[in-house]
Amino acid sequence: MENNTSNAVVCFGEILWDILPDVKRPGGAPMNVAYHLQKLGINSKLISSVGDDPLGQALLDFVGDIGLSAETIQVHAQQPTSEVIATVNAEHEVRYEIVYPVAWDFISWLPAYENLLESSSALVYGSLASRNDLSAATLLRMLQFNHLYKVFDVNLRAPHYSREVIDRLLKAANLLKVNAAELGIISSWYDATTDSEVAQVEYLFKNFEVNEIVITKGAAGATYYAREHQFTQQAFAVEVKDTIGSGDSFLAAFLSKRLQHTDPASTLEYAVAMGAFITAQSGACPVYQKVEFEAFLQEKRPK
Repeated sequence: MENNTSNAVVCFGEILWDILPDVKRPGGAPMNVAYHLQKLGINSKLISSVGDDPLGQALLDFVGDIGLSAETIQVHAQQPTSEVIATVNAEHEVRYEIVYPVAWDFISWLPAYENLLESSSALVYGSLASRNDLSAATLLRMLQFNHLYKVFDVNLRAPHYSREVIDRLLKAANLLKVNAAELGIISSWYDATTDSEVAQVEYLFKNFEVNEIVITKGAAGATYYAREHQFTQQAFAVEVKDTIGSGDSFLAAFLSKRLQHTDPASTLEYAVAMGAFITAQSGACPVYQKVEFEAFLQEKRPK
């Protein structure tokens, strides 16, 4: 994998408003990943779409305020800006009611993307933005750029996915990031008898070209699998404010080290620490500086 961290990581997919019981916050996994990459010193670009409405303008303003460029975010005249109803249970787990259709279901291919992708290092994409044919076709065109390190951040939100779509996106991936429940769902499609994590991972390695799999496990930490080795990192104890965006921050931190060719164990520790750091704060994109996060890691690291 040839990467230059001065080149961009392109994040493709949804940007939206998370509507919580007491507050409304900007969200969407690709935007969250792009935000944290930028915070960690990695140039990131977000390709998405908002509606031509006040909510869309507010999202564009927010993107600018947090240091991301809004130039690659389309404005759709006919479709509304996305709003998602998020509810949080007593265990801090979040459930989402995702409205369809919205602006990011209609992300069109633009000629400017050609140069952007040619000069970029990696492409981060999920499954949610492929629920509509237009955005799905744009993503598939992006996946044809073979030099990119392709990172599939699975995001199974019923009923907005299908085995056919996941299969197609998985076939393009170099790195797969899933949580334990998503790994179980995907594996059951291919082999109902495969119920151990190791067996599920081995099946995916055998039947797909993906070379790396990262499994997030909440309070149990995370495990990284490559074809020749694996590493597990235990979680860092924190007082949970909410878990919104913690997986996205984990992925951004993982990529920030992976693109610098940091050793896998250190990369996984860095990512798990970031997930904990964000979980201890409110919202997916809290204000912080890289030095604050790295001080947190030093404090939490076993002496």
